Order: sequence, then structure tokens, then C-alpha cells
Amino acid sequence: MISQQSAERRLVWLTCIRWFPVGVMFTSTILLPAERGLSTFEIGTLLAIQGFIVLGLELPSGALSDTIGRRPLLVAGGTLAVLASTLFVVADEYWIFAVSFVVQGVFRALESGSLESWFVDTVHAHDPQADIARPLAQAGTALGVTIAFGALVGGLLVAWNPFPQLSALTLPVFVAIACYACYTALSFTLVHEPRRPRSEQSRRLKRLTNTLAAIPRATGGGLRLAAASRVLRGLILVEVFWALAMIGFETLTPLRLAELLPSERDAAAVFGFASAAAWLCFAAGSFVAGLAARRIGPAWVAILGRLSNGAFVALMGLATGAGGVLLAYGLCYLTHGSSGPVHATLLHRQADASTRATVLSLNSMVSGGAYSLGLLALTAFAEAQSVSFAMIAAGGLSLIGALCYLPALTQERQAARAPRHQ
Repeated sequence: MISQQSAERRLVWLTCIRWFPVGVMFTSTILLPAERGLSTFEIGTLLAIQGFIVLGLELPSGALSDTIGRRPLLVAGGTLAVLASTLFVVADEYWIFAVSFVVQGVFRALESGSLESWFVDTVHAHDPQADIARPLAQAGTALGVTIAFGALVGGLLVAWNPFPQLSALTLPVFVAIACYACYTALSFTLVHEPRRPRSEQSRRLKRLTNTLAAIPRATGGGLRLAAASRVLRGLILVEVFWALAMIGFETLTPLRLAELLPSERDAAAVFGFASAAAWLCFAAGSFVAGLAARRIGPAWVAILGRLSNGAFVALMGLATGAGGVLLAYGLCYLTHGSSGPVHATLLHRQADASTRATVLSLNSMVSGGAYSLGLLALTAFAEAQSVSFAMIAAGGLSLIGALCYLPALTQERQAARAPRHQ
């Protein structure tokens, strides 16, 4: 059996190699299809397709992981990641890109949560009361730093371009393919699970069938829970407006830079360095949010974060030079990082042990659905008008999300006054 210390090391290393290629491909995911002739709206539909695939498979894939084990899904997911990236780098038509994004969506759904679940299973096999917060936090830190480093490497690869006969945007994809292949092999080698008896496998398969059948009922229960709580309804509705802002600073930024710089290659090189810095800003924002929440409360931090994040997205559209766009981009990630922890805190206040997973799943589903639908709307608007106008619209509309925090603010104030009346 793997020791707890060994499991912690494997968690961190596998997390790093899983997310490094994501950072490396920041430079190419949007700009390579654009370089090969796809319109802004077509790129948006590709990302939306991937989002809908992940949304539809997230709950079933989690049930499948609980049933047949973590390693099979990690290995299958890694194999699909290699296939998806290979299709992406050779694609020269919309439908090939579409197949690549579908396969990528299946990969993300399959591996979502499986590595973390394996780690917790392994540690609890040694000690059911073992502290898992610290190693999970280490893995989270490793994830952020790895993405930042990967984005930096991606930008350097594009700037280097040692193969002038190929597009500079393809080299990061080749590096990502190699990383996903290593991730697949290491998942097979390092993720060890006890062999399950046939009787247990039969019970788990039966439980999988029951779980899949219960998904509509669980979703309906989550909706009824939100309908009964004005505070929870507001928190979940925030995700709709937050998704619009995320499209603005995640998807539209490289296209905005391509408008302002001489070529997609120049935009990709700059965007790689900017993404690395942005993820460090994200980490700083998360740290500051923890301090600010203790002083003024999570609800006020959430409101200020939503207002400032939307304003910076709009500023990216208004900026007349690449320098202004990049400055606002970093500030977007600073406020994005500050919003996450306080939003999660407010969500957990509305749940107990019997409803926590339902609340979090409902919040995630609304976020993913709004993001995918928003991609279709905003990229169509960018195609009809311009990327800068689409950014201004995304930032302006996302400001409405601050109003959705007002019920949570009222509840927070009432809770603060309650002890004085007792």
C-alpha cells in the first residue's frame, strides 16, 4: 500500500503535469484556429461545444469513477487528451476543430475529480481522520504556479519559433501532446488502487445505475432548494453575470491583442507572458480576499470584486493600446481571484451536510451553462461589431451581478446584529 507521504507527492506531481499543458496552450487555443481562418463566432461555438460536453458528462463521469475506479478514468482521459491535441494541431477545417473540442470535453469530464478522489481514498485507508486540507492546498498552489509557468513557456516557445516552416503557434501544442502522453503513463504507473472483488464491482455497477437514474431528481431538488431561498437564488444567479466577465477576459483577450498587434504570432507571444503574470495576480487576489473578508465581511468583498472585475473587462475593450489591455487583464485576474473564495464562503453558508454537494453542483452547472451560452452570444456580437465592443458589453452586463449579492449582504448584516439583541 502507498504511504501517505508518497500519495501526497504523487498528487502534487500529477497535478503539475496535468495542468502544465493547459498553460502552455493558452497561446494557441484561441489564436491557432483564428490563424487558420476561423471566425470569432466559430471559435466561440467550439468552446461552447466543449463546455456543453463537460456539463452533460460531469455527474455521470463522477459516478463512473466511484464505480470502476479512479485509474481507469485517468488513463482513458489522458489518452483522449493526446487524441484531442493531435486533432487540434492538424485541423484545418471547422469540423476537425469541432471533433477535437468534443474529445477534449470528454477528457475533462472523465478526469474531473478522479485524482483528488484517489488521493483522499488512499490517505483515508491509512487514517480516516487524516488531515487532507494541507496536501490539497499544496496541490492547489502547485496548479496555479504550474499554469503560470506553462503560460510563460508557451509564450517563449512562440517567440522562439525554431521551425519557420511551421506556424509558431503549433510548437506549444506539440509540447502539450508530449505532456499529456507522460501524464497518461504516470497515471497508469503511480495511481494504485486495491483490486475490488467481483461482488463489490456488481454492487458498484448497480449503484452507478441508481445514481444515473437519480440525477434528474437531484437536479430538481437543487432547483427547489434555490427557489425556496432568496439568498441562494441570488448567489447562483451571480454565476450568469460572472460567466460573461470570464468570457471577456479569458476568451476575447487574445483576439483583442490580435486586433492591436501585427499578427496572431505576436499576440500569442505577448499573451503567454501576460497569462503567467495574470495567474500570479489571481493568487494574490485570493490572499487579499481572505484578509478583507475578516474586516468588512465576505458579502462586501464579493460585491466590490464583481464591480471592479466588470469595470476592468470593460476597460480592456476601451483601451487603445496593448499596454492598457494587458494592465486591465492583470487587474481582471486579481479581482477574479478575490471573488472565488468569498463566493464559496457565501454558498457554504446556505448549505448543510445534507445539501452541500447539491448546492455546489447547481452553482457549477449554472456557471458552465451560462459560460457556454454566453460564448455563443458574445462571439456572435464580436463578429457583427468588434471584439472591443463585445468586451465592453461583457464587462458592463457583468456589473449587474453585484446586485445579486444584496440578499446575502442583508443576511450577513442581520447575523452580525443578532448577538446584540440576545
